[in-house]
Amino acid sequence: MVQVSVPRPLNLPDFPWDSLRPYRKKAAEHPDGVCDLSVGTPVDETPLCVREALAQASQAPGYPTVIGTDEVREAILRWCRRRSMIDVGHTGVIPTIGSKEAVAWLPFILGVRPGDVVLVPECAYPTYDVGARLAGAVAIPVDPYAIDTWPDAQLVWLNSPGNPDGHVLSVQQLRAVREWAARRGAIVISDECYASLPWEEPYASQGVPSLLDERVCEGDPTGLLVVYSLSKQSNLAGYRAGLLVGDPALVSLVVQLRKHSGMMVPTPVQHAMAVALDDVQHVDEQRERYRVRRECLLAALQGTDLVCDPLSVAGLYLWVRQAQQGEDAATVFSRGGGDSWALVDRFARAGIVVAPGDFYGEAARGAVRVALTASDDRIRAAALRISAMTR
Repeated sequence: MVQVSVPRPLNLPDFPWDSLRPYRKKAAEHPDGVCDLSVGTPVDETPLCVREALAQASQAPGYPTVIGTDEVREAILRWCRRRSMIDVGHTGVIPTIGSKEAVAWLPFILGVRPGDVVLVPECAYPTYDVGARLAGAVAIPVDPYAIDTWPDAQLVWLNSPGNPDGHVLSVQQLRAVREWAARRGAIVISDECYASLPWEEPYASQGVPSLLDERVCEGDPTGLLVVYSLSKQSNLAGYRAGLLVGDPALVSLVVQLRKHSGMMVPTPVQHAMAVALDDVQHVDEQRERYRVRRECLLAALQGTDLVCDPLSVAGLYLWVRQAQQGEDAATVFSRGGGDSWALVDRFARAGIVVAPGDFYGEAARGAVRVALTASDDRIRAAALRISAMTR
């Protein structure tokens, strides 16, 4: 009898959202139905111009290229210019299969190996940690604003605007990270997939600064990469349309591995991406939809003991904690603490599903993430329920 050795399981955490099942069940018992604000999955229509572009390019019998068509790379470079990012040329940009696969695999592709250190934001999207684990490295959560406390590392992840907290790193803060990394020869990757959704000044009028902003990197992309997704700005989560921009030497390493592993964005999706990147109008329209939903939910918090983080100034979520008697929002978020799951249960009893801060690291415990990705009807229903919530 042939003996087959069972592969050792990867050292990966349980998928966090599976633990929400009992709360989804509880919320679904509400007589007016559930309001699911737990995930950032777009619900609005994909723009017509993008759907038409996909159909126009559907005659695609040959394999797509890993580096991307000239059309999509030129569209990416135009998008970069609109964000005041430096020109890295065609060899510094590629399309990716959404941004999550890039986040998960970039540490390994870029040479991070067992025993190496990857720094991740202390309040962060869990895939940064997963990417470090896939490379056999150690992920260490750090405060993005306390660089002088950071240990040495091979790679640093930034996320601005942040998921889940909506925090934005300023030009000065980004430059400080870049200088820290340059002194140590570390790579910095900035996940900027919520950059199209700024709500408060100065970002609402000036835009969210990029790691590749001229004021940050001073014309030199060495050791710097930016990942971006069209899922949020264009409702393209189902297309898996993302991009990578930065140091051409690092992009070349990514291209080589992707060639060997067949990680290619389908040709019709590349054409649709180019159209989406060049069409600013639909991005503005989608931002306005989210702005209205955000203001509706923020207004509902008034008069309750629930407060939104005052530094949550961009992105697709409200970052919410429960206040004690007499506390303002700044005090609540400076002290931290609390029970995320008790707050998830409280929302579920009102027929609303939200995500616990526990999904996003120790520093996030006690908070919940409330997504803007629900229909106008469900957002209004959720707002009415929230406004009626008492201690």
